Amino acid sequence: MSKKDNGASVILAYLNEKNRPYSAQDVFCNLQKQHGLGKTAVVKAMELLAIEGKIKEKMYGKQKIYFADQAQFKDVSDNDLKEMDTQISKLNADLQSLTQNCRQLDSELKELNNSLTTEDMNNEIKQLKEECSGFKSRLEKIKSATNHVTPEEKEKVSKEQILYVKEWKKRKRLASDMMNSILEGYPKSKREFLEEVGVETDEDYKVTIPNI
Repeated sequence: MSKKDNGASVILAYLNEKNRPYSAQDVFCNLQKQHGLGKTAVVKAMELLAIEGKIKEKMYGKQKIYFADQAQFKDVSDNDLKEMDTQISKLNADLQSLTQNCRQLDSELKELNNSLTTEDMNNEIKQLKEECSGFKSRLEKIKSATNHVTPEEKEKVSKEQILYVKEWKKRKRLASDMMNSILEGYPKSKREFLEEVGVETDEDYKVTIPNI
């Protein structure tokens, strides 16, 4: 692009390629990054192209719209339009399919990124093996211990517990009956009576009888 050209050739080629209406601001935004065109230069170039008849200009309210001269394009038949519509539909379908594939691949990539690497898996396997070895060692120690409780000993302890709990309940009931009889003629409260005679209850020590 020469200085004398001032971007006109680039703008003309762009409008002919896109073949759709643009304002000077649109063209400036679309081309300035790639071609380094200033806004003033774009406005002047488009006005000059319109004066020379290379592009068309129309006013929409207070805004000027520019577009390619349609005379340079050959007429399109109805059959051609239908063929283009069919091609557009096919391309849209292809685009949708590719978009779906991209989403699927992106999902798979995220899963792979979140999964363990080979090195991480090897380290975890090593750690699990070490833990397993420790558990096996503890199991062997337990098996080799000589202080196991036999089923007979366990049953004996269980029967003794039942017997003691039964006796506990019996004695607590007898004590309660005796205390209630005394309290019928006692002028003070039950708590005061217990403190006076120095009796300590299960409740004082937050002890409950096992439910057997």
